[in-house]
Amino acid sequence: MSDATEVENCATGPHAGQRLITAGAPLHRARLAIVMIHGRGGAAEDMVGLAESLALPDIAILAPSAAGHSWWPDSFLAPLEANEPGLTSGLSVIAALLQNLAEQGFGPERIAIAGFSQGACLAIEAAARFATPFRAVAALSGGLVGTGDADGPPLAELYNRPAKRFNYEGGLDNVPLLLGCHEQDPHIPLARVRESAKVLEAMGAQVDTIIIPGAGHGIVADEVSWLRKHLNDNGDTDER
Repeated sequence: MSDATEVENCATGPHAGQRLITAGAPLHRARLAIVMIHGRGGAAEDMVGLAESLALPDIAILAPSAAGHSWWPDSFLAPLEANEPGLTSGLSVIAALLQNLAEQGFGPERIAIAGFSQGACLAIEAAARFATPFRAVAALSGGLVGTGDADGPPLAELYNRPAKRFNYEGGLDNVPLLLGCHEQDPHIPLARVRESAKVLEAMGAQVDTIIIPGAGHGIVADEVSWLRKHLNDNGDTDER
């Protein structure tokens, strides 16, 4: 495992220049690269550990760090302006990583992006906004942040937050995408997960939703198995 910061030299805002952890196969030998995004209060090392548990030694792992261990200050359900400049800065970090990977010969079909909790929200928001045909996208306990704030009162099913607008340009044709969440997650309302699935399916993504019974907020074996399946040599990307 090693640190690097030059990969993020095109990022802007508070997360620019933060630590980047790299692990797994060196890029010049890697079959695929996976960008792993930590959650609020977490660290890049947490996501490296998850990626290494996939036991795929030919994959390069890149795990960026958020300033202050949080990509934005409020809930992802809050009005967008409440989470700026963190949200825009986080998206710029992901964009900078993708640009660097492209310069080193990694097309989107050789890149996966995954995150947990707040990092899951950032991962699928980046996928939707960038409309990039990734190898796979995995949101482990997360939902779309949205492109705008909708009118209307707070909604109980959104934990007393108002609705959002989801106006994304471009498509995600046949991109395998996972949305995982506990049935009763204290941070991620199931209603937003289901709405996110509909939005991403309308963009063309092949969405799998794993709803874990009961209460909780964490990663489960079925989610890890999904990610391993779609990163293996026998994944379904050749059919796209």
